[in-house]
Order: sequence, then structure tokens, then C-alpha cells
Amino acid sequence: EVIREKDRCPDCKGKKVINETKILEVHVDKGMRDGQKIPFRGESDQQPGVEPGDVIIVLQQKEHDVFTRKDSDLVMDYNITLTEALCGFQFVIKHLDGRDLVIHSQPGEVICPGKLKMVPEEGMPRHRNPFDKGNLYINFNITFPEKNFASEAQLKMLESVLPPRPHTEIPTGEDVEEVNLVEFDSSRGGIGGGARSESYFEDDDDDHGGQPRMQCQHQ
Repeated sequence: EVIREKDRCPDCKGKKVINETKILEVHVDKGMRDGQKIPFRGESDQQPGVEPGDVIIVLQQKEHDVFTRKDSDLVMDYNITLTEALCGFQFVIKHLDGRDLVIHSQPGEVICPGKLKMVPEEGMPRHRNPFDKGNLYINFNITFPEKNFASEAQLKMLESVLPPRPHTEIPTGEDVEEVNLVEFDSSRGGIGGGARSESYFEDDDDDHGGQPRMQCQHQ
């Protein structure tokens, strides 16, 4: 439709629409998930005689320094010392809602490396049912002391209160050999390959005087 110049609106210049900035207030409910959509019906671009579309807000969940979300559950890693693992611990976690959760072990409890413990109903609130929450899972990592952290006398005292070592029967004979246990250096190659395998083939080539090995001929 062509509108005569004298009949044109001074604001739209005959285009029948004008640019307008509108602020949409987005309410994110407790428990909403990553990728969840919040629609605003009829808030898209408008044209005369055309039903306006919708504006769709897609939520993107940021990563957190401490917690990882798994549906309605929260998962976190926490490091404790060997002393804490054996003798007990107590620490404080700052939750997402600002509360301080005091976490402590049970009397006599021993925490093993990789042990997963749960704090019931301290996860994320469930959408549309915020009083029902998931769980908080804590994966414990044990920090062991450095080498030579104690004297021989202290180690003997420590051993006296720990469970006894398992007895190992050492065989005798010419086929028995005592070997050294050393630190693993990953820069020298990984398990099952790496630099050691390459050096082996290099030595093998040297045995042939640097000449290429014979190969089977195809007929």
C-alpha cells in the first residue's frame, strides 16, 4: 500500500511502524535449568494486520567455582589431609543461597580417597516446588604428607596405633630378585609406549648398520 506523502505520519514516514525500545522484565524461578525457555507472548516485531510473534529467552547457566549441577543435585570436590581422613574433620561450605553449612565426620569414621558422601536436601530447589531440594554430594580427595615428614621413631609410634601390615611370605631361591621402586617420569614416555619404545627401535636399526631391513616382496 502506497500512502500519499501528505497523509503520511510524521513519526513512521508512511512505514506504518516505528522503532520502540521496550524493557522486558525476566523472572527466573528457583530451580530453573540450563537451556530452559521463558516466552514473552506477542512481544516480537509487529506489523499492521499480522499477529506478532514471541520473544523467547533461553537461560544459560554459568559455571561455578565450587559446585557442579547435576539436575537437582549439586556435586563438589573437597580436599582433606590424611590426618583429617583418619582422625576426623570439620569444615564450612558457603552455599549458593549464602548460608554456611558446617560439615563434620562421624566419630571413628575413616574417609578413603575418592569417597563420595551426601548431605541430604542441600542441592538445588526443584522448579515449581522450591521447598523440595536435591542432595549435595561431596567427593573427598586425600592430601598425603610429603616424603620424610616424620622421624623413624615417630613412624614406629604411628604404626603402633594403625592396623598391622599384611604379612608377605618372601620366597627363596636363585629365581628371586629384589628390585628398586623409583618415581615415574612421564616426560620419558607413557605406559606401553613413548620414548622407551622409540629408543628400542632406534637401537634395533643400529644393529643393522643403519641399513633398511628387508621386506617381503609382493607377487
